[in-house]
Amino acid sequence: MSKTVAIVSGGLDSVTMAYHLHAQGHTLRLLSVNYGQRHLIEHEFAAKAARTLGAPHDVVDLSPVGKLMHGSSLTDLDVDVPDQKRDSPGESPNVVPNRNALLLSVAFAVAVAEKAEAVAIGVIDDPQAAPDANTAFLDSFLAMEKVATRGYAHPELTLTAPLAGLRKSGVVSLGEELGVPWTETWTCMRGGAVHCGRCASCWDRQEAFQEAGVTDPTTYQTSDAKVLP
Repeated sequence: MSKTVAIVSGGLDSVTMAYHLHAQGHTLRLLSVNYGQRHLIEHEFAAKAARTLGAPHDVVDLSPVGKLMHGSSLTDLDVDVPDQKRDSPGESPNVVPNRNALLLSVAFAVAVAEKAEAVAIGVIDDPQAAPDANTAFLDSFLAMEKVATRGYAHPELTLTAPLAGLRKSGVVSLGEELGVPWTETWTCMRGGAVHCGRCASCWDRQEAFQEAGVTDPTTYQTSDAKVLP
């Protein structure tokens, strides 16, 4: 299978993606990006996944860029992470606009140097996701990279999103089949010692386990996720 540079934050989705690609026989290089996110603890979990899978892991420091991306609760300490459920109306304060474009630019630069055949990102089927987390964006980005790297990259270099057809509950189901150690994944936007249980990402995590019918082993400070029938 192909040599793949996989963008792995340490979150539930990206770690499951890494396990999935490993099971398929891909030769992996895991890449994490410090873009100034307050929940930088997630990279500890990306490193754990890399060790388990026997893959090299690099953390790229773009934290100075994060200081310029103010206005998001993830990169701006003056913006509080809200106790927000996914059905909350309005523009999300948790989105970092153009973040995936930033991460992918770094990943493709690494892939060119490594002569890798693929870059992988763990976006999922989420209608409320950021505008740079859908297949239309990924197709456009790949078209740009084919121009930008022509003559230097592996001739078959492509961009793949193995989880793009799954909702988060589907990712949990897949991860269960693959034996993903859920306590070695990180979701919380607040980045404390344990998951807060109140932010939008913690809410999504709890709902995903409930919908998948899988016991959630995560320790939360508090939990108010609705119980599904």
